[in-house]
Amino acid sequence: AGFNLLMDRPIDAISINDIVAAADVAKGSFFNHFDDKDDFATAIASDVRSEIEEQIQMVLDDVKDPLLRLAGGMKFVTEFALKERKRTMAMLHSLSRVTWLDHPFNHGIKADIEACIDAGLLRKEAKNFGVLFWLGICHVVMTNIVEQRMKRPAAAEQLKEMLILGLSGLGVDEQTSNKVGQQLSEAL
Repeated sequence: AGFNLLMDRPIDAISINDIVAAADVAKGSFFNHFDDKDDFATAIASDVRSEIEEQIQMVLDDVKDPLLRLAGGMKFVTEFALKERKRTMAMLHSLSRVTWLDHPFNHGIKADIEACIDAGLLRKEAKNFGVLFWLGICHVVMTNIVEQRMKRPAAAEQLKEMLILGLSGLGVDEQTSNKVGQQLSEAL
């Protein structure tokens, strides 16, 4: 029931009374499982994000190039937003603590950013804030796809442009950014 509420509005716009009414349970039942509505929203977001992270790891398991892994993650979340619009919005409406660099969900992105830096592909500023920069771009891509009700061709063009801008912003040279953006958008 809470998942359905989160598809339409952020957790700050939902009361515990809204959640228990939608679930047709007593308020005490809610508190048997969650400390507060933020805890509830975090649980929902964690379920969706955990699924996304597991699938990204499976898809990118054989990809050794850290730049392609990083870009491949954005491609995957683009596909997820196209296929799972409601689950995407529920996750985005309930995000909590996702900007913590040591959050378990950020380990893959952090490792890929560090590998790109070690390979000399990214600018030094990416070491401290590259994860946040990349998370922000991925969240914007997902939100825009869902809110604009994009179809695959428009999403592919957005993916290409965001990959080019994002990779360039991290310090990747223009030729490589364009090549990766083109390659992954065509594969969408």
